[in-house]
Amino acid sequence: MLTESKSDQVIAAVDQLATAGTDCAVMAQAYYLRGNAYRQLGNMRQALNSYLESMELDPDGPAAQAYRTIQEILNFYDHDLYNP
Repeated sequence: MLTESKSDQVIAAVDQLATAGTDCAVMAQAYYLRGNAYRQLGNMRQALNSYLESMELDPDGPAAQAYRTIQEILNFYDHDLYNP
């Protein structure tokens, strides 16, 4: 499991892998992990982008569910909060 202090290290490691031309399956997992690291840092835009990169390489991987989950959270609208 990632901790917030390791998130920056995960992001840097994935960026290094991307420039090394690593295998697609490995990169799909790496982009998924980078998305998790960005999510833990609170950077949802970068998390979604990383999940999309992962989904391009592996459409049936765990990034697809993570992407949908973040979209649902961001699209949540609580009518009671806006209509007292």
